[in-house]
Amino acid sequence: MNRASSSEFELIARYLSRPAAPERSDVVVGNGDDCAVLMPSPGHQLAISVDTSVVDVHFPQDAPPAAIGHRALAVALSDLAAMGAKARWCCMALTLPAADAEWLAAFAEGFRELADRSGCELIGGDVTRGPLTIGVTVHGELPAGTALRRSGAREGDLIAVTGYPGRAAAGLERWQRGEQDSDHPLLEAYLRPEPRLAAGEALRGLASSAIDVSDGLLADLGHVLAASGVGARIDVEALPLATPLRAILELDDVRERVLNGGDDYELLVTLSAADLAEAQRRLAPLHLPLTPIGRVVAGEGIEGVAPRYLAHRGWDHFPEIVS
Repeated sequence: MNRASSSEFELIARYLSRPAAPERSDVVVGNGDDCAVLMPSPGHQLAISVDTSVVDVHFPQDAPPAAIGHRALAVALSDLAAMGAKARWCCMALTLPAADAEWLAAFAEGFRELADRSGCELIGGDVTRGPLTIGVTVHGELPAGTALRRSGAREGDLIAVTGYPGRAAAGLERWQRGEQDSDHPLLEAYLRPEPRLAAGEALRGLASSAIDVSDGLLADLGHVLAASGVGARIDVEALPLATPLRAILELDDVRERVLNGGDDYELLVTLSAADLAEAQRRLAPLHLPLTPIGRVVAGEGIEGVAPRYLAHRGWDHFPEIVS
């Protein structure tokens, strides 16, 4: 073993590894071997997703390291939430420009706090040198045949969204203006988004389709409509408007953030009108509103929204590629 390898393993052992909790019988072989060995629950299917967070693309370089750790895991867990899956395990590929002990300790604390709270065990990964990049693969499970998908929206379904989209976009704008008081609710929404795992599980069996709002409500709704072969009519008067947004922005600007902001990781779902009350009842213990904002209609595209809102296509890493 050369010195570089020894230092790499020491870094992993010091900041990222720990024995699996004794009650975690699902982790047969955990961190420290060539592979993890897992024992999924009988009668369940696996849900697996990977997310990459790149410095100055997905988070600011000078963001608090604990927030970077939290956010890297949260955005990956949000994909499990959109499928209605329970979080179980994760792996991390961490690329660092340098081994800064203080930064690493805070980063690991932010990552681990959310992992513990979500019941998601870190079972392996890799560390290398380069521009700061965090790749997180998450594994979840759910009863066979119950996964929420994008392709199930039906004509006549309601379209509903959890929470208050738009806050994260406004939080990023605050950071970019130099207003970096990370305790502000808008900045907190951007730096430390909450994956709606419990909500996704609660909506299994009620929602006909689901997606997490990462690129913007309209952009992500478009993915559901395309997968389901339907259109949508949105009622902009029904959009949930967060109080901190209303306090600083004009109504049109608030709606722009809600419809196109992205990075909130709320859940956008479709469901029958008859199931709305039950869905809201299930989310009540989570103190999470579920607001109907429109209906699924025949055809394609989105109606009821001013062209100025539709002109924004959501975030695209490769806009030069035309399909």
